[in-house]
Amino acid sequence: MTSERDIVVIGAGVVGVSAALHLQRRGRSVTLIDRRDPGEETSYGNTGVIEGGTYVPISMPTNPFELIKFLPNTGTAMHFHWRAMPKLVSWLMQLRANSGEAALRRNGGAVMALLEHAIAEHKALMAEAGAEGYLRETGWVRIYRNEAQFAEAGLERRIADETGHKYTVLDPGQLREIEPHIKPVFKKAELWHDIASLTDPGGTVKAYAALFSKNGGTFERTGARRLTQTETGWSVETDSGSLQARDVVVALGPWAMDLLSPLGYRLPFAVKRGYHMHFRPSGNAGLSRPIVDMGYGYAASSMAMGLRVTTGIEFADRDAAPTPVQLDRILPHVRELLPIEDALEPTPWMGRRPSFPDSVPVIGPAPRHPRLWLDFGHAHLGLTLGPISGRLIAEMITGEAPVVDPAAYSAARFG
Repeated sequence: MTSERDIVVIGAGVVGVSAALHLQRRGRSVTLIDRRDPGEETSYGNTGVIEGGTYVPISMPTNPFELIKFLPNTGTAMHFHWRAMPKLVSWLMQLRANSGEAALRRNGGAVMALLEHAIAEHKALMAEAGAEGYLRETGWVRIYRNEAQFAEAGLERRIADETGHKYTVLDPGQLREIEPHIKPVFKKAELWHDIASLTDPGGTVKAYAALFSKNGGTFERTGARRLTQTETGWSVETDSGSLQARDVVVALGPWAMDLLSPLGYRLPFAVKRGYHMHFRPSGNAGLSRPIVDMGYGYAASSMAMGLRVTTGIEFADRDAAPTPVQLDRILPHVRELLPIEDALEPTPWMGRRPSFPDSVPVIGPAPRHPRLWLDFGHAHLGLTLGPISGRLIAEMITGEAPVVDPAAYSAARFG
């Protein structure tokens, strides 16, 4: 069957749902499609952090001798599937090229322009969706097991000092005054103040999607198979038929290139996988804010479902079978720091982070195809940036003055 639509947003994670809501606010009739219900992929499985301050992108060592430490593939922060490396070599080399301080400052600055609006945009949607109860505005904590780890993170503190973003350096005793259940197995910590977090990220996205439907939006649970340009816009071939649309927004995260590659786009895109599991805290133990253990590359946060522990990065084929070895490796260190008991699920959850090597998302028009819009590649900041990205893409589509200069997020930057 074929049906006519005004605008179709493909992907019902936080990025797609937010774009749909902002387009709806501007008078567009929006159809949102996804093969799963809203908020059930990476928008569900994350640390629940909404960043609002400084940002230094993920980087690789620029000294080739430092790369040797990754060869045993036994670390906690990163894990590699060697069979995936031939596909990832070019992306990793571009990541390394973006790892000098000048590039980190430039790319981080582009992201920080969005972060300035991230918490406010979430709060506006929460107020309308009745989801304020999920929000904590208590900051987050990074802990350092030794002085060397603390020194390695100095760039972000320097940027914060330059830009006026607030953080407080704490010793173990000071941190335990605000997080009494953390064990003093570390040297220093930072409390970052311009940060919010959610106790149920997936539930928050579902509340946004319910608001979209309540306001007259259409959600269809169906997968997108192919995009075809037409005289009047686009044809979206789905599992259940064909949708004819004036405009299409691709907000499909890790699966975006499945639709864009057949149109000739060759963007430097990779999918970084990660895992989480919920644990029962001992007694009344819990966290008032998320924490990141910088020495072992994991994060933990008290959620509605239990104490969630999330791993670092796994470089692998997007659809390869799960290999949650990082979770096994970090658990002894989690137990050193936090009083946790049994896991609350039989197996870990696995998610996929859509990433460009400069850590900057693509938000804007497709370079060679009118009325095709791109909103993906948010890497570790999809939850944070969903609402502000949705506002920006909606302003571009409807011809409003953009809240942030969109030039830095153009797909054309890759040539």
